[in-house]
Amino acid sequence: MSQIETRLAELGVTLPDAPAPAANYVPYVVSGNLVYVSGQVSQENGALVTGKLGQDMDVARGAEAARACAISLLAQLKAATGGDIDRLTRVVKLTGFVNSTPDFGDQPKVINGASDFLVEALGDKGRHARSAVSAASLPFGVAVEIEAIFEIA
Repeated sequence: MSQIETRLAELGVTLPDAPAPAANYVPYVVSGNLVYVSGQVSQENGALVTGKLGQDMDVARGAEAARACAISLLAQLKAATGGDIDRLTRVVKLTGFVNSTPDFGDQPKVINGASDFLVEALGDKGRHARSAVSAASLPFGVAVEIEAIFEIA
């Protein structure tokens, strides 16, 4: 087991198989030493996590949904590295989209669910630049979608 997967196991996380794309795109692109991972929607145990922040979902549950997105991002990274996720040198950037009402303003707190998890799991390699923005709706009614850029060796 890789060092990263060992740390994930200590946190009670096993990486799932990388989710398949939902439309006409690829799940990731490797360009040089960067891996661009397409947006991963919130899902847990094979079921979509749906809801709208500020309407029928609170910040804590939204942060859990963002954490689930981060796990899917790492699953895609593992696939992109041919299974050798320890090639990761750092998380470069996350862009998080939060399905929220027009007056909801805690998008950063929601996306912290992913950011905090990546730092907990990866240490300094998990520290990253980030954007957290509102969306009027997201595919399939999911609560959160996050895309990422990773640097690999």
